[in-house]
Order: sequence, then C-alpha cells, then structure tokens
Amino acid sequence: MTKIKILWVDDEIDLLKPHILFLEAKNYEVVTCKSGQDALQEINDTRFDIVFLDENMPGISGLETLNEIKVIDATLPVVMITKSEEEYIMEEAIGSKIADYLIKPVNPNQILLSLKKNLDHSRLISEKTTSNYQQEFRKISMDLSMVNTYEEWAELYKKLIYWELQLEEIEDSGMFEILESQKVEANSQFGKFVEKNYADWFNENDAPVMSHTLFREWIQPVIKDKPTLLVVIDNLRYDQWFAFEDALNPFYKKIKEKPFYSILPTATQYARNAIFSGLMPLDMEKKYPEWWKNDTDEGGKNLFENKFLEAQLKRLGLDIKWEYHKISSLKQGRHLSQNFRSQKDNDLTVIVYNFVDMLSHAKTEMEVIKELASNDKAYRSLTKSWFKNSPLLEIIQQAQQMGMQLILTTDHGTINVKQPSKVIGDKETSLNLRYKTGRSLTYEKKDVLEARDPGKIHLPTINMSSSFIFAKNDLFFAYPNNYNHYVSYYRNSYQHGGVSLEEMIIPFVVLDPR
Repeated sequence: MTKIKILWVDDEIDLLKPHILFLEAKNYEVVTCKSGQDALQEINDTRFDIVFLDENMPGISGLETLNEIKVIDATLPVVMITKSEEEYIMEEAIGSKIADYLIKPVNPNQILLSLKKNLDHSRLISEKTTSNYQQEFRKISMDLSMVNTYEEWAELYKKLIYWELQLEEIEDSGMFEILESQKVEANSQFGKFVEKNYADWFNENDAPVMSHTLFREWIQPVIKDKPTLLVVIDNLRYDQWFAFEDALNPFYKKIKEKPFYSILPTATQYARNAIFSGLMPLDMEKKYPEWWKNDTDEGGKNLFENKFLEAQLKRLGLDIKWEYHKISSLKQGRHLSQNFRSQKDNDLTVIVYNFVDMLSHAKTEMEVIKELASNDKAYRSLTKSWFKNSPLLEIIQQAQQMGMQLILTTDHGTINVKQPSKVIGDKETSLNLRYKTGRSLTYEKKDVLEARDPGKIHLPTINMSSSFIFAKNDLFFAYPNNYNHYVSYYRNSYQHGGVSLEEMIIPFVVLDPR
C-alpha cells in the first residue's frame, strides 16, 4: 500500500521532530522544509497528498505561500498552522480554501485528526453511512409491512429519499442497488394503499391535504399577514427540492416544510388546475365549463389558471391585491426578473415556472438530455444547476430584498419509467403514458389502478362509458402497434400521471426572508 506523503513547512521544523516520528510510526511519509520558497520547489518536483503550513515564517509568509500553492495545484489540501488567533488571518486562510486551521502548540493527535478528516474523510463517511443504512434497511423493511396511513407513507418516502442522497455521496453501488429494490417494493405497496384508500379521501375528515384543498388549508392561512411570493414549479419531485434547497439558504430560512398529495391523474391539467381552482376536475367541468378542457378537447389545458385562482379567492373571501405569471421560456423568466420590482405592492404574487416539465419532456426527445439526465442522480443535478443559474433564483433574491414571504411548491412529481404495460383503446383514448381515459380500454389489471366510475374520484368522463386507468410502479402504457420502437423510445424517460410515491407525495415549503 502506497504511503500517504505529507509536506510539513515550518521555519522551526527541528522542534517538531517528535511529531514527525509519531506520524512516521503511523506509516505516513513526511518531507520537511523551512521556508515557503523551499516548499514551492518541493511541490513543483513531487506529488504530495497534503501540506502542513506554518503561517508565520521569514521570507514568503504562510498566506503568500498558500496562494502560490493553490496556483500550482488547486486541489492539494493545505492545513494552516499558526500561533496567532487574529481573526483576519483566519479569514484570509479560509478565504483561500484551506483544508483545516490549527493553533500552536499542536499535539500529535490534532495532526492525526486533521489527516483523517481530510484524507480518510470519504472512506470514514462511506463506512459509517453504509453501516447506518444497513441498520435502517431492516427498520424500513419492517415499516413497509406495517405502514397504513398517508402520514406514514409520506414519512417513509422522505426517509427513502434521505438514504438515496446519503448513499449517492459515497458511491457504494451495492448499497445503492439494495435501496433501489426497497424503493420498488415501497412503490408496489404504496400502489395497493392508494387503490384501497384514495376514493375514501373525498368522503371523510381524515384525508391528506391534496391539490384541490392545498390553497384553502395551507396557503390561505399564511398569506394574510405578509406579502407573499408563491412559486409553483411544475413537475418538481421531493428529491429535486432537497437537491437545490441549499441554494435558498443565503436568502431565506425555512419555516415549514410538509408533504401533500397530488390528485390523480398526477398530470398538469388536473393537478395544477385543482390547486388554483380549489376544486376537483369534475367540479371544475360543472362549474366552469368554459375554462375546463378534457383530454380529447382541442387547445391548451391550463390556459385559465388565473381565472380559476380569481374565482377561488372570491369564494374564500380574500380581498387582496394579486398577480399571476406563467413562465415557459428563458426570455419570459428574464423579463419578469427585470421588472419584478413592479410586484412590490402586491399581497400575493403567483409564479408558475415550467422548466422542470420542459426538462422531463426534453429527456424523452433529445439525446443530449438523455445523456445529462440518465438517472435520478443526474436528473437532480441538472435541476440544481438550472435553479442556481435561473431567472427564478434572481426573482427569489429580489423577493427577499423586498421582504416577501416565499411559498414554494409543485403540482405533481415524475417517475423514471422502466417497464411497458400493453394497453388497447380506440382513437379517442388519451395519449398520456401513465394514465389513460376512454372507452373499451383493454389492459393488464395487475398493472393499474382502475376507475370504472370516474365520478367516484371526482373526475369527468368524456362520454358515458369512459373509465380511467393509472399505471402503478414504474410502468408505462404501450400500444401493441409498433410496440418495440415505442418501448425503446420511452423506456428510461420521466413521465407522470400515474400512482407512485414520486408523483403523488410532493413538497410544500414556507420560507421567511433572512
């Protein structure tokens, strides 16, 4: 095994002989020098794993040496050692991206701890994370056999996401495969739970907050006291929210984060219209036939969200000044960002942002996006990169400066579909890959949640004999015609409309400006 090579730079290096012997006894190789100039020469000539650097030396100072080291090799960890506790020295060193900061006199165990922290960090975290997940795996497995309420399912799903993000960091493929199998099992059990309970949620008090009750139950109470920016990011999964949450930390502090349930179908025209109208689709069709469109109707299906919202605000007796904006392009986002100060007198500013929806569709249609978002980890990373560089973050920064409260939520999530399920329908059958509505549907019963009487779950029917089916797990519907081409085209794409943890359990977050 190759020894870890340390460069120790100190003009009083002779006094540190006991420390060096201690490290050599621990199987580290230590090279020493007495000046910054000598250190730079050594680093140019030899590959080191870490540098211990005295801050106060004659000639080139420790801070100057540090800056030169970073020019030679920006990735080389440097531990600054100093007698001084002056704040400006610490700030300069930290600003120059040191790996650690030690105050003299240092003892050998401090040095050893710093080495472990910087060089064995990944291995130690990996071992600890693996050990912790192995213990948690058994608990999650037990929970899966017992979980029986919508609150427990939401908690279990968040726990699975937590471990997915933890295991992703350590890149342990074996543990990751075990987690993936647990997620598959969880979605299988969740599908059965929804099938058994979903219809009852509309007839009983003990029901989750869902798309059509979200505004009344959770948004209305918090917008009464302060100006609010409500952002609805289309297609945002819980794990994607966790991926870019830290980008908001400099501007906003989280007050509340709760999961709620998207209605079925987990599709924009149903779920997002339900949020803004405060009604289920069947009630929207009856009450506002001029605004509601069914799957087979021509034209855009979400063109009247502002009208739905206006009607809901009146129904709730909310006499507030509000504006609604829908962003579907970079140009629209930039325009709103440049003119956002005009919202300063609003009680409520609503922004629907469609980027994540466009990303999921682009993954299906564009090879380059398939490469960039080949799995959930990459999909999260791409979402985070978009958010950190988007006009939306600029808008949120301005909202913070204007003292606006921020509510961030979504209409539904997506799932990476893997397996096809054959379905046959007539030409009037809807086109979505995760749900179908139409007459005379033929399908694999085990693969779907079926609604033979859509009215029982408050969905409209295109005609008297129409039914709905929703794909479970990671399935997608495929027609027998041109089957192989269709399957290869859509497999491993992100779809929505069906029954899964990823599509149905989604984030609602309230944040206050810092």
